[in-house]
Amino acid sequence: MINENRNLVPATDLLRFITAGSVDDGKSTLIGRLLYDSKAICVDQLDAAERVTRRRGMEGVDLALLTDGLTAEREQGITIDVAYRYFATPKRKFIIADTPGHEQYTRNMVTAASTASLAVILIDARKGVRVQSRRHAYIANLLGIRHLVVAVNKMDLVGYSEVVFEQIKSEFIEFCARLGTHDIHFVPMSSLHGDMVVERGDNMPWYQGSTLLNLLENIAVADTLNLRDFRFPVQLVSRPQGPDLHDFRGYMGRIESGCVRIGDDIAVMPGGRTSKVKDIYASYDRKLSEASAPQSVILTLDDDIDIGHGDMIVHGLDRLSEETSVFQGHLPRVENEFEAVLCWLDDKPMDLGRDYLIKHTTRIVKAAIQSLHYTVDVNTLAHHGNAGSLKTNEIARVSIKTQQVLVWDAYEHNRVTGGFIVIDPATNGTVAAGLICRDRAALPQDDANRETALEER
Repeated sequence: MINENRNLVPATDLLRFITAGSVDDGKSTLIGRLLYDSKAICVDQLDAAERVTRRRGMEGVDLALLTDGLTAEREQGITIDVAYRYFATPKRKFIIADTPGHEQYTRNMVTAASTASLAVILIDARKGVRVQSRRHAYIANLLGIRHLVVAVNKMDLVGYSEVVFEQIKSEFIEFCARLGTHDIHFVPMSSLHGDMVVERGDNMPWYQGSTLLNLLENIAVADTLNLRDFRFPVQLVSRPQGPDLHDFRGYMGRIESGCVRIGDDIAVMPGGRTSKVKDIYASYDRKLSEASAPQSVILTLDDDIDIGHGDMIVHGLDRLSEETSVFQGHLPRVENEFEAVLCWLDDKPMDLGRDYLIKHTTRIVKAAIQSLHYTVDVNTLAHHGNAGSLKTNEIARVSIKTQQVLVWDAYEHNRVTGGFIVIDPATNGTVAAGLICRDRAALPQDDANRETALEER
């Protein structure tokens, strides 16, 4: 069920979100309006934008200049790279990623979306739902973004028509029903004039919902964090020098999900060795009784066991079996074969069967992409099973085999331990982003069953 006002609660926390849409839908202007009307612009930034606006023979300030930072972007009037901006209100802090609209920059959108909890998808009211609108909704869904805000922009150019807004809303809902996306909010707006961005304005009295900023301030996104399953990839073994530290052996890293307390039973993967948490340090001179994601900490254990870079510390079986525990969860998989969805990022096509490197949490291993099950047409969600390779921005379901085992969860359960990047060992360049799948793929046999929604989530 589509819900326009569900999950609205006051919160003082951090929200990472992306803006996405087709070229000229007004993403940069929208972010500029958010920053300008919420008084989050420095005086020197505003002065610089005003000077550039005057040089172009325009009045006032072009708000898009507050986010389009690259020279090439300003010359062409488009966004090429991902521009990150930060601002805060009394209720919440924000990190915005303004992603490119051109199809050839889809890979930039994938990078930004991988850490976001919410996506704002802009749609030009004059043009309606377009190919890129569907593409961005699909990618957001694929990358585990559970909350969408559809901003129907440029309402001033269609006479602030309620009929146009409702038509776009209906078409977008129909597409997202095939993705399984349910938490969608729709806002009609004019980022150029400021209607329904920060202030309501006087032009759309027929719309009784929240403004964009009000939605962003109050929508509950804590459910995007996995607070159940403790995952601690070891980055470094700490053996500091000093008169009181000669016996200190700690394991440094960031808690990627879940929580841990002193005395917890733990297991070290992939070997399965067990121990208990002795101490938790935020620094060498500051102890904690417990810690949770995404804190970076040092753990010490009761037992002197062999743990190194790339190992993963998780809750042990005894800890997981406590029925009353708020940390009750499951152990990760320890395997060297799995299926994944790949988004190919490199200009050079994928070479099936050749050796690549996979970086997964803190471990890097050799790997081969053994088979390509199907590619996905993100506009129709059709599966095509006759592809022999992948080109830039294409998405496919593949089978991968690694030289050493990885400790992983399915991406839908844990975005960090279920995600990885593929590296070309010859250039050391990142060539693909991958999401580990829970189940084996059902291969398409004919055109009829290729027309299915992508992954069962």
